[in-house]
Amino acid sequence: LNKKVLAGAKTGNGNIEAVRNELRKDGWLVIRHQQGLGAYKGFADLTAVKEGKTIYVEIKTPTGKLSEWQKQFKHDIEAHGAQYIVCRSVEDITPYLTSTQQLF
Repeated sequence: LNKKVLAGAKTGNGNIEAVRNELRKDGWLVIRHQQGLGAYKGFADLTAVKEGKTIYVEIKTPTGKLSEWQKQFKHDIEAHGAQYIVCRSVEDITPYLTSTQQLF
């Protein structure tokens, strides 16, 4: 993977797309969530499912911080045994890619 820092808006389309594309290339089913009326506050930007495993992915800029709602959602998800990932760069998702082999 090339070093791609997630810059721009907190959840700009390009940022989410870069992470989503890496997950999809690795065989994950990826669902993007939009906040709106009636949405679960703090819900992650992406949910990815593969081989019975589900991960919740929040996209942030290098200096972006989780909101209080996002912190609560992260706590709730982890308390129920699921995994919550904050991605500040595409490399942050690399440990979760199972079919992509690291060359170096």
